[in-house]
Amino acid sequence: MAEEPKSGSGADELASLLESYESYQADFIQIVVNGNGNQVQETRGSLKAKRPGLFYWETSAPLSQFIVSNGETVEVYDPDLEQVTIHNLDDRVQSTPALLLSGEVDNLEETYRVSGRRIGDDTREFTLEPRNADSLFVSLRLTFFKGELQEMRMQDSLSQLSVLSFDRIRLNEPVEASAFTLDYPEGVDIIRDGA
Repeated sequence: MAEEPKSGSGADELASLLESYESYQADFIQIVVNGNGNQVQETRGSLKAKRPGLFYWETSAPLSQFIVSNGETVEVYDPDLEQVTIHNLDDRVQSTPALLLSGEVDNLEETYRVSGRRIGDDTREFTLEPRNADSLFVSLRLTFFKGELQEMRMQDSLSQLSVLSFDRIRLNEPVEASAFTLDYPEGVDIIRDGA
């Protein structure tokens, strides 16, 4: 099989960019477009990520959801379902690519084929294609402007496209560890998925 041109350099460059993020906080709008190009969903929320391994994601109503990671497990709380699912972190990054902002990135090349391209002086774009055929997405595109992650585009196997656009980005500002805990009411169902 022919060697992919410069795939290593894209992975190395992306890893060094992400590793420079001690913390990343942003608001986002997530738009989901189906294979016909029709918008099927729009959600707004916020995320916080802090190395090593701390991650918090919140989407607001009507599709309210909270995702928190402590570096070992990921808790997903769906208020509408009154349910918390706890997963081991091992392959969750496949389904929650935003975990790249807080997790290990020095082995990107093992998990993804990474290619990068430069757009003008200030914009850098990386495309990640999972090596595992079971992944929930077939490609993930990260766009950085002047070193700040501005957008994630994730294409799944059903040709559905999710676009996350980040706003009010705060890079490497202090974040309290308490920001990465999940409060949910008593009585919710807790499902442990291998955790």
